[in-house]
Amino acid sequence: MKLVGIFGSPRREGNSDLLLEALLGEAEKSGASIVRVYASELKISPCTECSSCETTGKCIIEDDMQLVYEQLEDADAIVIATPIFFYHVPAQLKCLIDRAQALWARRRKHKAVDNAKNRKGYLIAIGATSGQKLFDGVRLTVKYFFDAIGAEYAGEVLVRGVEKKGDVLKHPDAMEEAKELAKRLLATGCNETV
Repeated sequence: MKLVGIFGSPRREGNSDLLLEALLGEAEKSGASIVRVYASELKISPCTECSSCETTGKCIIEDDMQLVYEQLEDADAIVIATPIFFYHVPAQLKCLIDRAQALWARRRKHKAVDNAKNRKGYLIAIGATSGQKLFDGVRLTVKYFFDAIGAEYAGEVLVRGVEKKGDVLKHPDAMEEAKELAKRLLATGCNETV
């Protein structure tokens, strides 16, 4: 099984990173092949809405997103971990998500074969506030991202009231929830093993 973990935070080793690492560590113990993608360390230009991908099935922008496309297409499962910035994902992650339009075009307009028919997608999100709609924007965006790349939205870990770097470690229930999500992911997520 190939699991791609997308680290959406521009702050390395922050709260969302720690939760994703807990999940990935649990998956690694069970033999999953892990790929870590750090959105803030990649050079990914914003989508220019040139519509080239709709014509050709490929994005014409040559940058690090080309490597991300390969990882996403080969993945059996994808987990996105993100902090909440103004009820949404950070800009670096949003660029990656927007550029997935090329994969949508490849699948929908060019009828490319989808190698991972049972691919699953998962969300880990952490926000500092306790707002009732804190995760609504992120959840909707990530669901459509997963739909674009051919993955079913299959689970989430959402944590409120955590802001300072490392504070999620004071919430052992959140860390345990991330590990449990890994176990569910491995049990139900994919057909292939690597």
